[in-house]
Amino acid sequence: MLLLNIDHVAVAVRDLDEAIDRHRRLYGVGPISRERVDSQGVEEAMIAVGGSHLQLLCPLADDTPVGRFITSRGEGLHHIAYAVADIAAALEHLADEGADLIDREPRIGGGGKKIAFVHPRAFGGTLMELVEIS
Repeated sequence: MLLLNIDHVAVAVRDLDEAIDRHRRLYGVGPISRERVDSQGVEEAMIAVGGSHLQLLCPLADDTPVGRFITSRGEGLHHIAYAVADIAAALEHLADEGADLIDREPRIGGGGKKIAFVHPRAFGGTLMELVEIS
């Protein structure tokens, strides 16, 4: 498995508009995209930073994964996403190595990209995401 880049770092926020405004004020950057991803229970904004992105995630409800994350841990780092060329091969490799996978098969995430999550138990207590890029 070859990691191509850090696709994005995701930060869970309670108020997406406020978080976007804060980034504009503090860092002079704004989103290049914003979308609602009902299948994941979030509204997200992607901010380009060099060759990677910052993803701001706002839960659509308290009973979604990101909603539960904020309830238990507060706002902050949610996950790190690696870019891979072949997500199916990456998942197979991780399974062969005994990694605890949340997704054994890719699903569609923001921007219509194939994604999959690796449980925080697999490495350092941090949720990891794989994003297939073409």
